[in-house]
Amino acid sequence: MTAIEEHAPILDPEEARRVRQERLERIGRWVLPLAIMILAIWLWDRICVWNDIPKYILPRPGVVLKTLFDDAGLLFSSLLVTLKITFLSLLLAVIGGVGLAVLFAQSKWVEMSFFPFAIVLQVTPIVAIFPLINIYVDDQTTKLLLCAWIVAFFPILSNTTLGLNSVDRNLRDMFKLNGATRWQQLRYLRLPAAMPYFLGGLKIAGGLSLIGAVVAEFVAGATGQSSGLASRIIEAGYRLNAPRLFAALILISFTGILIFLVLSLISHLILRRWHESALKQER
Repeated sequence: MTAIEEHAPILDPEEARRVRQERLERIGRWVLPLAIMILAIWLWDRICVWNDIPKYILPRPGVVLKTLFDDAGLLFSSLLVTLKITFLSLLLAVIGGVGLAVLFAQSKWVEMSFFPFAIVLQVTPIVAIFPLINIYVDDQTTKLLLCAWIVAFFPILSNTTLGLNSVDRNLRDMFKLNGATRWQQLRYLRLPAAMPYFLGGLKIAGGLSLIGAVVAEFVAGATGQSSGLASRIIEAGYRLNAPRLFAALILISFTGILIFLVLSLISHLILRRWHESALKQER
């Protein structure tokens, strides 16, 4: 018996079973979704073949992929326009949502006065608000940006406000006993405690900002070479160009997934060394 084998840890059956289960879960987390996706694409292709469906009604996956490459210049230039609106609206939502949440945390009177207006913006459909925006705003980009911001703003405001108000009362009392000012409590206690809530709202707002940008362009009826992906979908629908329509939809979907994954990674990197939700993921 070698020295390595002598010092190797011996796992009991229950611990060995748990290790195998964790290994299978790690593998299954990637393999199962990939297998289901491949199966769904195969069924999509077979349905088109079995029913002899023309491509202007339901194109085969290969036709969509070919269109994605053939029209890459047009589609990706439109994607850049959509991403510009998405990230600008998300940035404004972060600045406005966090800033207003801080004001709410500092004054209950401010929260009681302005929070209902934020709720009104959240529950009112953007298609109902846009006609007013269209009347009072002349610039097309500003219209789209305002619509996307309205959609992405509330999750950050709501989650950050909840986090700032969820500080442990004992810690808050300890800060007061030690003579901490309101702004010192905010900087050293309430903002760090609210960080997980803010990051949760940011992940939600990231997807909503993309949805808001696309929906705003649909409502605005934006067209032209400098328009976003929504205009390509509208144009493809009018021309019965289903392959391009599907290609644009797939591009939007993968963009939304990528935004969510990037924001999830940022959240994990920030919280992994101190917050329980991230620590559990590393076990």
